Amino acid sequence: MKRKEPASIRNFERVAKLMDSQFKIPGTNIRFGLDAIIGLVPGAGDITSFIISGAMLFTLAKNGASSFLLARMGLNLIVDAAIGSIPLLGDLFDVAFRANERNLKLMREHYTHGKHNGSAMKIVIPLIILLLGIIGFIIWLIYKLIDWLIF
Repeated sequence: MKRKEPASIRNFERVAKLMDSQFKIPGTNIRFGLDAIIGLVPGAGDITSFIISGAMLFTLAKNGASSFLLARMGLNLIVDAAIGSIPLLGDLFDVAFRANERNLKLMREHYTHGKHNGSAMKIVIPLIILLLGIIGFIIWLIYKLIDWLIF
């Protein structure tokens, strides 16, 4: 089902370009944006970038986007924030991953082609299972470490 793109959402194209691909390294096809630049400031840069990108989700939620679309976009932001917070490697990841442009594409597909509708459970349940697996693995590692230290 095709939807009319809300006027406030049209501004995201500029924000996504500014954050992900505004600048070009001369002599190459490598583009980057403010996300990679402000990410160089430890902690504060990644938080600022996450807040700016999170504004897209907030606006989409106000405009009735499906929970599935919001979950996919949120997952992109979480991956970008988690890996982007690793010094230097994270900044290179920001240049390649371009979470804002990915989210812009998802948003356009939602409004112009009626894609990404439905429940977020297709994303939330596997994430919960993955997180429980990671927590279980960490608990097992701690147990083995304590066992190794005591005996």
